[in-house]
Amino acid sequence: MTRPPLAFDPIEEARRHWDDRWEGGSAMAAATALVRASQLVVATVDEALRPFDLNFPRFEALVLLVFSREGALPLGKMGERLLIHPASVTNIVDRLEAQGFVSRTPHPTDRRTILARITDEGRRVVEEATQAVAASAFSLDGLSEREIDQLTRTLRKLRLLHGDFTQAGDRPQEAGRRAAR
Repeated sequence: MTRPPLAFDPIEEARRHWDDRWEGGSAMAAATALVRASQLVVATVDEALRPFDLNFPRFEALVLLVFSREGALPLGKMGERLLIHPASVTNIVDRLEAQGFVSRTPHPTDRRTILARITDEGRRVVEEATQAVAASAFSLDGLSEREIDQLTRTLRKLRLLHGDFTQAGDRPQEAGRRAAR
């Protein structure tokens, strides 16, 4: 359900009050705007995915499997790549399996490991769902390509500073080789 827009920016109003009382109003406003923007993007993507009975996390898992060489990954590796807790991966894969979009298969060389493997139906659905998500522009269609690139660079810097990934430009296999040295 959509609501009418407010006649003022509540984050700017909160910042004004914050600055009257404490330091750090700009960081509070930026963090609050980031969280709110994330909510808007997720809501837009979820709406685009609704006809496919998917949400953003399940869609991301399917896309990850499509991007993998074999169309299959260990659940632990999925959690690492999706940056989510192992229990969340299990829940996501359970739901995708119930929908017929993935299957669990034993790892060919490690009996302790289970793979999530995308099915033909999962591949079909992810192709259609990706078209719908792309058409939604991820809720960023009011920004120019330059603004989107700048936003991505700024958020990448923040993620790097917080250890979300290793050095700029590293590909996963390069980072792993460097860590093994």
